[in-house]
Amino acid sequence: MAATYELIYWPGAPGRGEHIRLALEEAGASYSDTARLDAQKCADIVWAQMSDNNLGDKNTSPPYAPPILKDGDLLISQTPNILMYLGQRLGLVPSTPEENDIYKINALVLTALDGLSNEVHDCHHPIAKELYYEEQKTEALRRSKEFIKTRLPKFLAYFEKVLKGEASGNGPWLYGGTFTYADLVLFQICLFQPQTDSQNLASSVYRKRDGVREKS
Repeated sequence: MAATYELIYWPGAPGRGEHIRLALEEAGASYSDTARLDAQKCADIVWAQMSDNNLGDKNTSPPYAPPILKDGDLLISQTPNILMYLGQRLGLVPSTPEENDIYKINALVLTALDGLSNEVHDCHHPIAKELYYEEQKTEALRRSKEFIKTRLPKFLAYFEKVLKGEASGNGPWLYGGTFTYADLVLFQICLFQPQTDSQNLASSVYRKRDGVREKS
């Protein structure tokens, strides 16, 4: 059977493409993934999408960068945008959603990606994304220490508060008492973060992470 979805992402690095893969895998969806191709062929496909010569078409603007999802004639980019599209089609939102549920779930995803993905990336490249880490190690160390001291506890405390709130359905999931794609995003972000004494304030977040691991 032909793949229903096509994920276009760089070879060799999970990156933001992994959030899309997790949603597709969780739902058992049929999809193809350029990262499974020969590395050069995969890179050629990605660069073709980002090329100055790609002006899109009358219905679709060219994507800025991957991940990119193709579903038939539809081509969309931006991780939260793709997840919001897939979540409704793959059963990764409440089964009887209220009209505005999708926006509330999307807000949780945006917050997780902003604070626990984008800011972490900027710790590695605090001066410029175009520079190698080795060219900005001193600044990266300073940025990382400050992130761990001030920013990380704030975001973990926020999601701890979300899990304790009534809108979560009293846990263990982030929204509506239902496993959603927001839970997958937070799981992936926290997957390789060991729980330390300084993060005990976010014990519910780490229990949720372990719950997703056990579910899968």
